Amino acid sequence: MEKKTLVMGVIGADVHAVGNKILYYAFTEAGFNVINLGVLVSQEEFIAAAIESDADAIVVSSLYGHGELDCRGLRQKCDEAGLEGILLYVGGNIVIGKQPFPEVEKHFKEMGFDRVFGPGTPVETTIACLYEDLGVTPPPKEDETV
Repeated sequence: MEKKTLVMGVIGADVHAVGNKILYYAFTEAGFNVINLGVLVSQEEFIAAAIESDADAIVVSSLYGHGELDCRGLRQKCDEAGLEGILLYVGGNIVIGKQPFPEVEKHFKEMGFDRVFGPGTPVETTIACLYEDLGVTPPPKEDETV
């Protein structure tokens, strides 16, 4: 299987590094080629890394609640940079306060994100969505025989 490439990082002024490291490890173990930009990542850095690595998806995390501001316009900037149709994921604590998740999800999808994950989403859920959206057959589990 050719590995699909993900560019991931924590957007904006957010410095929450622990979740980023957990996601990096889980995505790598799931068979993806992962470019982890770390924390304090600008939209332009996500786009430049996606272009340089010929990425299949951009995975944006945010935990400090300002994801809505930090992510605004990302789809348009991707399109302008020649990344039309690149898979865009966002997840974490992406809005301030307690807002109903269906409304948050709808808003981010209107902003051009393909998938939106709320706080506490198991990483396995995100990985299953990546497999589905990228047309990847999951590798067999170690205890499964082929």
